[in-house]
Order: sequence, then structure tokens, then C-alpha cells
Amino acid sequence: MSFGENLKSELNPEQYKAVTTTDGAILIIAGAGSGKTRVITYRIAHMLEKGIPQSQILALTFTNKAAKEMSDRIKELTGRKLQNLTVSTFHAFGVRILRQDIDKLGWRPNFSIYDETDRSALIKETGRELRFTPDALDVYAIGNLFSDIKTGRRNWNGDNDAYRELYEGYQEGLKLYNAVDFDDLIVLPIRLFKEHPEVLQSYKDRYKYIMVDEFQDTSHQQYEMMHLLADKNVAVVGDDDQSIYSWRGADYQNIVNFEKDFPNVTEIRLEQNYRSTETILAAANGVISHNTNRKDKSLWSGNGNGRPIEIYMPENEAAEADFIAESILGICAEEKRKYDEFGVLMRANTQSRAIEESFLENNIPYTISGGMSFFERKEIKDVISYLRVIANHDDDINLLRIINTPRRGIGRSTIEALNKVAADLSVSLWEAMQAIISAPEEQCPVTEATKANIEAFTAIIENNKNMLSGKGLSKKVHALVDEINYFDYLIAEYPKSEKAARFKYMNIESLIKSMEMWENNPEHEDTSLYAYLNRITLLSRDDLDDGEEDKGKVNVMTVHASKGLEFPVVFIAGAEEGLMPHMRALQDGGDVAVEEERRLFYVAVTRAQNRLIISSCLHRRRQQATVECEPSRFLDEIPENLVKYHEPSKELGAEDAHEMLQNMLKNFSRPRVPKL
Repeated sequence: MSFGENLKSELNPEQYKAVTTTDGAILIIAGAGSGKTRVITYRIAHMLEKGIPQSQILALTFTNKAAKEMSDRIKELTGRKLQNLTVSTFHAFGVRILRQDIDKLGWRPNFSIYDETDRSALIKETGRELRFTPDALDVYAIGNLFSDIKTGRRNWNGDNDAYRELYEGYQEGLKLYNAVDFDDLIVLPIRLFKEHPEVLQSYKDRYKYIMVDEFQDTSHQQYEMMHLLADKNVAVVGDDDQSIYSWRGADYQNIVNFEKDFPNVTEIRLEQNYRSTETILAAANGVISHNTNRKDKSLWSGNGNGRPIEIYMPENEAAEADFIAESILGICAEEKRKYDEFGVLMRANTQSRAIEESFLENNIPYTISGGMSFFERKEIKDVISYLRVIANHDDDINLLRIINTPRRGIGRSTIEALNKVAADLSVSLWEAMQAIISAPEEQCPVTEATKANIEAFTAIIENNKNMLSGKGLSKKVHALVDEINYFDYLIAEYPKSEKAARFKYMNIESLIKSMEMWENNPEHEDTSLYAYLNRITLLSRDDLDDGEEDKGKVNVMTVHASKGLEFPVVFIAGAEEGLMPHMRALQDGGDVAVEEERRLFYVAVTRAQNRLIISSCLHRRRQQATVECEPSRFLDEIPENLVKYHEPSKELGAEDAHEMLQNMLKNFSRPRVPKL
């Protein structure tokens, strides 16, 4: 069977049209569970089959996980290596552009990418230099303000003008340290394209076919980047009903902008859902139909009616958690399900505590989505900071983190002296250290002993520059950890618990092991230190975990983190006013905020394949008080005929009780391994 004939048998008529329409501007409205990834991968495979060179195709999406899945599926479909095909996140594509041409904007090519922790440290440092009081430095709020200013979501006005000088100092600091922040990965390529048209033209000449996934999640800047690059053959895939990221700049109105900016748009709607039962889809349609500003669509399924939507109203969050735990144990026994077939979704991270406690008490293995916490552990950040400074000596933020870690006699007064030299000479801290090392004794601002300590530190960095090229990065990192005696440092830091020190050292060994696996993967051509640092910076919270160690565990996550996932059984916890919709949306007022909360609830409902169970507490603890809760308005929007209010669990029969006990005993015998 030819590829074309295979397409007709594998796809429904709307999917087939979306796959085979390759020329012009195309808007594909892909409802939840409608086979969106399938359409994108088949579409690119079809383009390659038609003879379009892989180097002319650019596919942009939002997570590394989605980009990898797409790339793997296209390779599987075509049986080709496709080394010249670009399937990338927006931010990773921005890095690629900047690595090539950022020197035109005044940076050096080997720039650092600052994460939120680094950004906060630079804001603090800049604030201290400008003599801001600690009370005036709400780093989280200022970071959000700076992001909004940089990306055009907010302007300077009387309310925030006091931070304009701090913002300018922050921007100067980034350039001084040869660093960019996450927003710059989109903002700077746009600036590069506008200030250097020849750079833009080189990309337009290369990429003749552009695709954008999750188009409803694009920000104004991402849309502008795409608009600058695209000539006429551009396809965007999205669903305005699943736009849930306005707080980070996403604007589903980009769908409207697309129809204005590209003439003669072909619109294709994918409305057949392959994921959920008719009942679950009818509930989702019933809720989302209350939103006014949307493209009218109605998902349908051939999967049968299935079970009604189950709603349970526990007394409080502890009873809710126990209900979820007991239900999972009961469903596992009755329906022979595995733990990883369950998704427990919540609006806010704070809801997880009670659920985790109940799962631990009932010996239910679980995973909390968001692996970034591993990279936020101090011992891991320390090692990564050494690598960042080796890669970029002028990275003052990471240099300050490690200059006295492990302790080497470089205290606060020395750092103040270094800062003064750096300020006087308008250089980075690294260059200030070089100036101090070469200064004659009578002109040196530090003691000879301190000077020797600084020299010893710089020697460590210089002696490990062999990491920048060649193979064996993981072995070199292991040697560095030994060289700085990091384990002895941990023992000194935790004198009362050698076990804690060993556990932290095991985390470092896990980091090095994952590094080894990464560099030995034949798909990764570039295994330099620069490539590794870019990878770990760009990985989003839910991309770091490869999922292998979480097989066989219940998935606990926020609704935002659940986007794009599906589970046979889904619990939505905390369907109450103040949580769903969230208090912030209610306080901000306006239908726009509530409509986004409704889209969030819609995303939660459409994660379920076979069974959906929703809980709404009668009371919930907020801060120091217990308050009475009101069921979410979204529950009233589910058609009544689809809902069954949950009765207390019936007593299990002897056979089921025996099987449940055996499952629990198996779980008790399973060794507990700390999740990294």
C-alpha cells in the first residue's frame, strides 16, 4: 500500500484534508483528543513524501516533550533519520538564532541563559547597588513586572515608574554578564530580524513551510516571530477552548489575528474525539458552551456513552483525599487497573498536601508532576553553577554562587572588594579577579592569603576548560566534583546527619549518570558543555522526567500541567468557588478571567477517557481558618442527566477484599527509592 493510500485508511476525512493541504495559509481547529499530533506528524511525513526538502520545514511547539514525540513519530513514519528537519520549541529555536547572530546585538556567542533563580539573584544584586531597601525588593513581583515590560504586556506608568532604573540596571547586568533571560529568547530574535533584515531573509529563504502547534498558547511575541518568518505556506494548529496561559502572555486572539494577517485562510475543524466517552464529551461541551468569545464547535465520539460523571461532596480536604485514595484502591480491585491509569488534577499546588498524606497512609505510589525540583536542589545548582562558569567566565551570578562553595576563605569582604574592582574597571567579576591576581602587593585590595585563595579558585575553573569540547563530559564533571572535595563539604554542612550528606551526594551521582546517558544517545550530535547547559535550561518543569521511573504511579498534577495528557480515570479535586474558578479570577473581575477558568475546567474534564470523578468540599482550611465552601459554578453547567452524585463506598465482597489486600501487600514490599 502506498503512503497516499495508507493516509486515507488511517485518517478521517477532516484529518486527511488537514494532512494533504500543504500550500497557503491553513488554520486547523483541533478539539481535545481529536488526533492533533497525528495530523501534524502525518502532514510533515506527507510533505517529505511529496519531495519537499526536510531543511525547508520548520515545526514549532511549546514543550521539549511534544517536540521529541513529534520528531520520533515522523522518523517512524518515514523510516528516515531527518537530521535537517527542524522540530523545535519556540525558545529552543530562539537560542539557535541567537547562537548564530547574537554578536550583531553586542553579546558574545557563548552567552548564558538565566532561569528564574538567576534572574532573581541579578535583580537582588542590582537592587543592592541602587540602594533599594529589602522591603521594596519583592523579587517575584518585580521579576513578573520586568517580564511584562520586556514582552510588551505592560508599560511604564505612575504605579511602576519607581522600578524603571532597576529594570535598566538589570538589563545592563545581563549584557555585562553576557547573559539573556528566558523572555530574551523570543524578544532578541525579533529585534535581530528587524535591525538586520539580511538575517531574517536568510531564515525566510531556508524555511518555506512553517507549522505551529498549540497556536492558542502563542504570545504576541511568538506570533510576531512566526509572522516575520512566514511567507505564504504556514499552518497553525490550535483550539481556542484550551487557551489557559494568558498569565504568561498567551493570547488566543492570535487565531483572529492569523485570519486577518494571512489572506484566503483555509479553515479545517477536527471535531471527532478519539479519547473520551460521549458522556464526558457532552459534559465538556455543556460547560464550554457558556463561554461567549469562541469558535463554535461540538466534539463528538464514537466511544459509546460510558459511565455518568460522578460528583462527591466530602466534608473537608482530608475527607476528600481519603475518598480519592479509597476510590483508587477500589477501582484498581474492581476494574483491574494499574496506578498509572489514574490522574488526580487540582487547580493549585497547595491542594497536594492532603492528597499526598492520604496516599502515603494507604501506600499508594504517586508522582507529582514537575521534575524541576531536582535541578533546584542546592547541591545540583552548585555543580551546574561550576559548569556555567566554566562555559562562561563572565557569568557573575553563578560565579558568586560557587566562589566560596565549598568554603575556601573568600568571604563577604573579599566579594565587596571584587565588586568594587569590577565597578571601577567596568568589567566582570572574573576579570576583576584576574586584575587582583596580577596586582602588585602594595596596590592589592585583599591580603596575600585571600589573593592565593582567589588564584586557587580561578585555577580550578581554567583547569576544567577541557569540558568545552570533546567527549566524556560526565567523567570530567565527576572529576571536578572530586577535585573540589564536594562530599567533604556536605559532611561538614550536615555534621549531625551523614545520611543526609550521602543522600545529597547520591543526587549529584544521579545527575552525572543522566548526563552520561544523554551524551551516549546517538541522536545527540553535539554533546559539548554548551549543548548540555542549553538543554537543562530550556527543559520545562514537566519535561525533565523521562517518565520511566513513574510507571505504575498515580499522576498528581495541576490542571495546567495536565495539558496534552490523558488518563482512563480522572479525579478533579476542589471543584469549589475560589479554587475553580480561582479566587484571583473572581477578584480581578470581568468575564474574561472567568472564561479562562472555564477553559481550564474544560481541559481538566477532557483529560478523562472512561471515568470522571469530581469532588467539591463542604469546608476547606484557608490560612488559619476553616471556611464554608460553595460548589463551583462549573458543576451546574454540566447537564443534569449526565451526573450521578456519589454514594459512600459499599463494602467489598470477600474476593475483591482479598485481591485489594494482596495488592496493598505487594506495594508494602516494594522498596522505597527517593524520587529524583
